[in-house]
Amino acid sequence: MAHCAKCGAAVGENPGFCGACGAPVSIGGGPANSTSSPGDTQSTMDENIAGLLCYLIGWVTGVIFLVTDKRSFVRFHATQSIVVFGGLSILWWIVGIFFGMALFTGGFAGFSLALLMYRLLELVGIVLWIVLMIKAYQGQRFRVPVAADLAEKIFGKP
Repeated sequence: MAHCAKCGAAVGENPGFCGACGAPVSIGGGPANSTSSPGDTQSTMDENIAGLLCYLIGWVTGVIFLVTDKRSFVRFHATQSIVVFGGLSILWWIVGIFFGMALFTGGFAGFSLALLMYRLLELVGIVLWIVLMIKAYQGQRFRVPVAADLAEKIFGKP
């Protein structure tokens, strides 16, 4: 006869829960959720999905996954996301300031150059976002040439 792992009471054949304490009971007599507990820090999400999600909202999701997930593959994509999209955000901000200053000074050449640079950065950001999410979903550690090396220097090798 099976016994409840929590309170030790005898339970019938294939019960879902212990009649005495209400704890979940598996077929083997142990708790039904013995493989994971609420205090586990390791994610049950597939690595490729977590890697893809590191890039979903740019550096923000990179920071979230860097803090919450300790798997090497996910940490690699999280750190690369922080460096790539954090750097692009800083560049967008700088070009935006130049774009604004050119607007106020009335210089059409400066205005056009700033607008061109801004649109080019947007295009680079969108292409990198799509490529990096696809590569992470495919389970590849695709390295953006400068950003991956910089991420290893800042955050350490995952």
